[in-house]
Amino acid sequence: MDRIFSGIQPSGEIHIGNYVGAIRNWVKLIDRYDCIYCVVDYHAITIEYDVTLMQKRILETATILVACGLTPDKCIVSVQSHIPEHTELTWIFNCVTPVGELERMTQFKEKGRRHRHNVNVGLLDYPVLQAADILIYKAGYVPVGEDQVQHVEFSREVARKFNARFGKTFPEPQVILSEAPRIMGTDGSAKMSKSLNNAIGLLDPPEMIWEKLRTAATCEHRQRRTDPGHPEHCNIFTMHQAFSKPDQISFVDQQCRTAGIGCIECKEILFRNMKEELEPIQARVRKMNGTPGYIIDILKSGAARCKTIAGEVMDEVRTKVGIKPSWL
Repeated sequence: MDRIFSGIQPSGEIHIGNYVGAIRNWVKLIDRYDCIYCVVDYHAITIEYDVTLMQKRILETATILVACGLTPDKCIVSVQSHIPEHTELTWIFNCVTPVGELERMTQFKEKGRRHRHNVNVGLLDYPVLQAADILIYKAGYVPVGEDQVQHVEFSREVARKFNARFGKTFPEPQVILSEAPRIMGTDGSAKMSKSLNNAIGLLDPPEMIWEKLRTAATCEHRQRRTDPGHPEHCNIFTMHQAFSKPDQISFVDQQCRTAGIGCIECKEILFRNMKEELEPIQARVRKMNGTPGYIIDILKSGAARCKTIAGEVMDEVRTKVGIKPSWL
């Protein structure tokens, strides 16, 4: 089977945007590909963070991945820092990567603007570590959203440069684009983010989810209950496309356009469907939280499986770059 790699940062609460845009798509791929999914903690430390919460967030993130269906019998779930070959390969890739290419990366420019007081080498080198994450397993495919396509293209370029200099070693990974709708925050204008207080958390209790939906922005063209709406401009309708059944989506679309239902009724339908999908995930998380050794064992097993693959690749790389001693 072709191999897939993708990662998620333990940088805060996982929300429905993460779930719809990434995790749910990952689950769909596990029966067709050899999948490795990783909690990328090294990426998370490129910006300021609370050290005392990091381990808690790593375990929470891994628990959610497993609860969503990324079980160890179907794929590998691991933590980036548990496999040192990721950073070793990053250093070697650093030596074939022009600085100018890193300075042109869109994400570096954006993060540099947001974190002006902490524009560190890690932010600049982020794409090289990401390339190493993918190529240490010789992954041929990377499932990402449109905002990450540039990073996968960069990984292809790194593979190409290494292969040209040291001989054919790495595949040039291809993108698997998520087909999920892009969900904005409850304000309807910005990307969903806990820091912007516009996120619906995957583990939020039902009453909290409803309160966030109840007050969430809808179509700006609809000021009164009797006004026809424009679902194509409404973030609540985008959430319907992610959580509701096709016949319900058609119903909401038609009823909204004709003022057959109001925004609250539209939100009530969405809430019931969202609750139906999220409650089983939340129940599995609670069960795993009751036996914390379970997720730790999964991560230990994942690290061991990853090290077997990564160790073989690094042995090949060390030989090709000339640093493997002949007596080993």
